[in-house]
Amino acid sequence: MSQVTQNSRKVFESEELMSGTEAVAHAVRLADVDVFAAYPIRPYTSVMDKLSKFLADGQLDAEYIVADGEHSQFEIGKHASSVGARAFVGSSGVGWLYAMEAIVVTATDRLPLVALVGNRALDDPGAFGVEQNDALMVRDVGWLVAWVSTAQEALDTTLIGYRVAEDPAVRMPFAIAMDGGYLTHSEHLVKLPTKEAVKEFLPPYSLGDRVLHPDNPISIAPQVNEDWVMEIRKQNYEAGKRARGVIYKAYKEYNEIFNSGYENPFFEELNVEDADTVLIGMGSVATVARSVTRDLRKEGKKVGFLKMRWYRPFPTEELKKALEGVSNVGIIDRDFAIGGPNDAAVTFHDYRSALYDMKDRPRMVNFIAGLGGREISKQEVVKMFELTEKKDTPLVNWIGLRA
Repeated sequence: MSQVTQNSRKVFESEELMSGTEAVAHAVRLADVDVFAAYPIRPYTSVMDKLSKFLADGQLDAEYIVADGEHSQFEIGKHASSVGARAFVGSSGVGWLYAMEAIVVTATDRLPLVALVGNRALDDPGAFGVEQNDALMVRDVGWLVAWVSTAQEALDTTLIGYRVAEDPAVRMPFAIAMDGGYLTHSEHLVKLPTKEAVKEFLPPYSLGDRVLHPDNPISIAPQVNEDWVMEIRKQNYEAGKRARGVIYKAYKEYNEIFNSGYENPFFEELNVEDADTVLIGMGSVATVARSVTRDLRKEGKKVGFLKMRWYRPFPTEELKKALEGVSNVGIIDRDFAIGGPNDAAVTFHDYRSALYDMKDRPRMVNFIAGLGGREISKQEVVKMFELTEKKDTPLVNWIGLRA
């Protein structure tokens, strides 16, 4: 272990090799979470293994509740959050979907629970590999959602997620998504902040006058039907809009304390500013896409890659500004949508809609790749760049299918 200092004071306790799930566990420890609930379904479970070790070693003081299923697990997290406890849960694939009733109610009740989604293919057929459909199931019901591509980003984004979710102007649950079988298990070097520095960034959890307590009689989840549902939905809608400004503020302060260098909270750009052709993707595809982008740049090709981080709230205006002057855009979807518009995948339509009213909007194509955990190779990313540039490429393209 090596101690790391910043601005003449110690803000990092060590630098260690760890997986993405272990990095999230460290963030939960540093955030001083009060309650976490678990039910095993891989590939997310190693975060709970690490948290149990922190408890056993006296590095964390929290209630660890093993649930009888994912629905109970998320109910525990929801109710803990409602009574003023900072809470953490997680799941993957069909486990995440089994908890969907509790997941949706957590959002509509505006409770800032934080959850890890270890992206996993939906059964059947059985698959442990990554697909992103599980986390995308909550994109429109009031969850904040961000994808990470390194263990360091996983730790940072978890801490930032608590800060944003718990802000009085937001108070929405937050899902940190990472590709299962890739980032959940692969190891990276991670700088671990000191607890004192994290306390400077992340204030104590407080629901204010919304905390559920006998001394504070309030109504939670009343049956209001046509009388008040529209108004409640509008309140949640406004919170989602306010989240954008809170995200900017949180990243600014995180950068100031930890010198983390996040230039844009919502996405990362590589050679986008002068590119003719840009690919966009989320999660672990960023590693191979960045490598290919650099290789093609050395060959003189004006290509770029944009890695999305925050998917909800969606950065419409930021995306339009970043893609000004770009002629061709390819969207990489590690997900699927059966029978949707133009038979394209899930995220493609969000990007297409966001860019629709640009004066000189780029031509766009969709790539469906890496389903079930299938590797996305460098050769396939090169092919995606080539297809994005060609004017006669079909709108939707499945990459890496067997003949």
